[in-house]
Order: sequence, then structure tokens, then C-alpha cells
Amino acid sequence: MKDNVGNPLPLTSLNHISIVCRSVEESIHFYKNVLGFFPVRRPGSFNFNGAWLFSYGIGIHLLQSEDPENLPKKSEINPKDNHISFQCESMAAVEKKLEDMGIHYARQRVEEGGIYVDQLFFHDPDGFMIEICNCDNLPVIPLATEMVRSCSRVNLQNLQHQQQIQVVQP
Repeated sequence: MKDNVGNPLPLTSLNHISIVCRSVEESIHFYKNVLGFFPVRRPGSFNFNGAWLFSYGIGIHLLQSEDPENLPKKSEINPKDNHISFQCESMAAVEKKLEDMGIHYARQRVEEGGIYVDQLFFHDPDGFMIEICNCDNLPVIPLATEMVRSCSRVNLQNLQHQQQIQVVQP
């Protein structure tokens, strides 16, 4: 890869993640009823089993495994594993809902400079890690000479826009 410092791809947002699953139907049920996603139309030209779901501004594309019995099954909750994270308004409400649904989870708290972030980790039916957090509490502090900003989408979009302007300007 050639050196491309200061000139990244002109991206706008995260569009979707794809998850290979043992059972598309079981995963649809989980993502609809636990995380609040809803099914959306996917191209009819696809010649493989799957489903598209959407919510919170991102898509989840479920892909039926060609060999579901050989998909590794993760049971240990490891916050350092690959995962997707969702922001929530009330950690207590999410934790109670997970308990009511009988979903096994792990709780973690991160402290940075007196700011606390609470995290809940659990698995989807195929062992893919899900995190729910109040990460908005923690400011995003670029390693460059940018100003301190919160982790909100608006502030990140403003930061990205400013970085693009800096790259364009001589």
C-alpha cells in the first residue's frame, strides 16, 4: 500500500456489517426482538440465503453459513473480542431488559480522568459479541492537535468535515 497520509478515502458513514450465521431465521428473531432492528428488502438477484435488517442508521446483513455445524460457537464473553457497540440512554433499563429476556451478559466499567463508561456485553445466537454502552460520556480526543469533542455523531461529522477542509486547503 502506498503512503496516503492525510488523504483517506472520502467516506460518509458506516453502512452495514455482515454476520455469517447458523440460522438466518433465529438471527432475525434476535436482532428484531432484542436490538430493535427491522427487516428491509434485499436484492432479489442474490442466490444465497440471507436477510437485511436496519435500525439506528446502520444495516445488519445476515448471511446463512454454507456449513453451519462448523461455525465456531463462542460461549465466553470477552470484551476484547470483535464486537459491535450500541449507545443507549439508560444502562439500568437495558440491563433489566437483558435479565428479563434471560440473556447472559457481562458488565464492565471503564474510568478515564473521572469519567465513567458502563458497558454490557453479550452474544447473538452465533456468538457474535454485542456491546451496549453509555460511551457518549467519554470524549473523543484525537491524537493530533484537534479540540476535545464528545462522542456524538454530530461532533464526529464536524471533525471529519474539518479534517477534509484541512486536506484540501494549501
